[in-house]
Amino acid sequence: MKQGILWFDDDPQTDLSLKVNRALEYVQQKYGKRPRLCFVHPSLVEKRVIMENGLEVRANRTILPNHFWLELII
Repeated sequence: MKQGILWFDDDPQTDLSLKVNRALEYVQQKYGKRPRLCFVHPSLVEKRVIMENGLEVRANRTILPNHFWLELII
């Protein structure tokens, strides 16, 4: 079953990597599991990106700007 959390971060001073890492840390603390995938608005990434921590970030038109959908497999 797929579950996830929707994270909001509109800080213009922070880059994408830091925003995703903040969300990742929160999800790991709350659920004790590491997300495998993060969907973001296409304005943040043009194509698939693999972060330094191994998390895959993909653009998705259904995600609102400044929102991050972190997907968990349960």
